[in-house]
Amino acid sequence: MQYTAARVKEMYRQPESLVGKAVEVKGWIRGNRDQKEVAFLALNDGTFYSNIQVVAKDDLINYKDVTKLSLGSAITVRGIFQVSEGKGQAHDIVADEIVIESFSDLSNPIQNKRHTLEFLRTMPHMRVRTNTFMAVFRVRSLLAHAIHKFFQDRDFVYVHTPVITSADAEGAGEMFRITTLEPHESHRAKDGSYDWSDELLGTRAYLTVSGQLNVEPFCVPFRNVYTFGPTFRAENSQTNRHANEFWMIEPEIAFADLEADADLAEEMIKYIFRDVMEKAPEEMQFCNDWIDNGLIARLENVVNNEFARITYTEAISVLQKSGRDFEFKPDWGINLQTEHERFLAEEVFKKPVFVTDYPKDIKAFYMRLNDDGKTVRAMDLLVPGIGEIIGGSQREERMEMLLAGMASHGLNPADYEGYLDTRRFGSFPHAGFGLGFERALMYLTGMKNIRDVIPYPRTPKNVIF
Repeated sequence: MQYTAARVKEMYRQPESLVGKAVEVKGWIRGNRDQKEVAFLALNDGTFYSNIQVVAKDDLINYKDVTKLSLGSAITVRGIFQVSEGKGQAHDIVADEIVIESFSDLSNPIQNKRHTLEFLRTMPHMRVRTNTFMAVFRVRSLLAHAIHKFFQDRDFVYVHTPVITSADAEGAGEMFRITTLEPHESHRAKDGSYDWSDELLGTRAYLTVSGQLNVEPFCVPFRNVYTFGPTFRAENSQTNRHANEFWMIEPEIAFADLEADADLAEEMIKYIFRDVMEKAPEEMQFCNDWIDNGLIARLENVVNNEFARITYTEAISVLQKSGRDFEFKPDWGINLQTEHERFLAEEVFKKPVFVTDYPKDIKAFYMRLNDDGKTVRAMDLLVPGIGEIIGGSQREERMEMLLAGMASHGLNPADYEGYLDTRRFGSFPHAGFGLGFERALMYLTGMKNIRDVIPYPRTPKNVIF
């Protein structure tokens, strides 16, 4: 008999094209129920979230071995795809032949039971075999594709910015320094300082905290650009929202002010959320049922609403007049805390809200100074359930003001000569923002810990695999 290679995805999405046909499918055992004369195998081939049922009857020559198949075992099934005679599934495969490619050891830590997320974090290479992480990491893949499609369809140029850098984009100093040298005295200069010229790259080098400074120069030839890649923070933070390695999406748009920047951010968020919801309904429903019961309703609130906008000064006033006993007192000049952000998004506006025009002293040096001399053209997008998800600004295109911003943040202009060249040789209004990829993924899946949306999370004292 001639068998047609088929995928589980096709069996769910276009079953009518396969019913009655002889099919071959390769995959892994997700469940095995032995009922003496027949065994029911749950098979997943990696192309779809749900499993297909395989009906294995006792006339198979290797039936006894089939009944012993444990979770993770790999098999090739050849049989007839049909409308199921049993309950619980619409279609199944009645096996003519099952080739056992491998038996999974019975000590497999992943079993048909609920495992805690804490337990699964100890084995990132195995946890993806569970329902939760199959859903999360397929959504991660679709979200990345949606981001690229959004920008590519709008003629943005994708720029690969470097992971190794010599400049601190945020001026925060929380950077991983990389070196090829052993820390011994032979690399000391006569005055006792470190001789950076001995480094392979000839100077101090770090893992980047942002691709922004590198992507901005590409605005001149290409107008609208974006970078999407890994970034790093050398923070000893154990919160559920911070990791030492994460991914950032950072677009930059020429001849744009803060309003245009916010418009782009709103359009992007709605597009990428809607795209994933349409392409992964099974995964999204699982996340809604098992991770966060209000997930789909909250996402629909985002994609179907016009985002609100309020200035930082107005936001502080709203917080102060709220009568709420916040842990951190909302005074003008401080950074908004998560409790403030969530209050504004969840209780005041009940939808996403942009907060704009922050005090200059709490924002980065490259943000455009407002005429009041106290605030800059910065924005944060706050969403219900998590708080800040996007941070952006109109960039300071005026050389003298940019230098003043560097001075006020204690930065040496000599370390930013390349960036200053972008002002010297043809300055223009432009703006951009950064979206933490994992923050967006947490919001899309309802996961509460960033460690659970990164395949191999890098956090303090944790580098597994």
